[in-house]
Amino acid sequence: MSPSLVLGIDPGTAVTGYGVVAYDGRIATLVECGVIRTTAKDPLPQRLLEIHEGVEEVLARHRPDTMSVEDVFYAKNVRTTIVLGHARGVILLAAQKAALTICEYPPAEIKKAITGTGAATKEQVQFMVARLLRLKSAPQPADAADGVAAALCACLMSSRAKLPELPAMRLPLSKLVK
Repeated sequence: MSPSLVLGIDPGTAVTGYGVVAYDGRIATLVECGVIRTTAKDPLPQRLLEIHEGVEEVLARHRPDTMSVEDVFYAKNVRTTIVLGHARGVILLAAQKAALTICEYPPAEIKKAITGTGAATKEQVQFMVARLLRLKSAPQPADAADGVAAALCACLMSSRAKLPELPAMRLPLSKLVK
């Protein structure tokens, strides 16, 4: 079975992290990771175009099967949440245009899948990404590691989805209570 490629994205208007992971159903291997940076002084439409084009370049280079995108978190600042939604929109558009399977996971679910806790720090995510992929050091910057974590989350969730359903065990009450 040839490995599937999963592109994980950590959206942001200043820095969008990404990671491409090859996954054969058992072993995940890092193919590439990095960030797409925009200039803060540029108008939002220009920055969104740069994010969209950057994602399209990664898609053209690797031709992944699946894109895993971090879902919107609700920031204290409403404007931040809305602007992040715009960035996610152009990322999702690129995935849809490429006819990819799209998975969306809340940040806490990605952290929990990778570290075991939804309240993990960026450093804990980086550490576990390096451990899971058997890397000598964690992907840098942290946004790239978050993109890789999103890809790994999709890999782990797909493995769970393929596990056979176990029949419910029905033990007599006398066996449970002594």
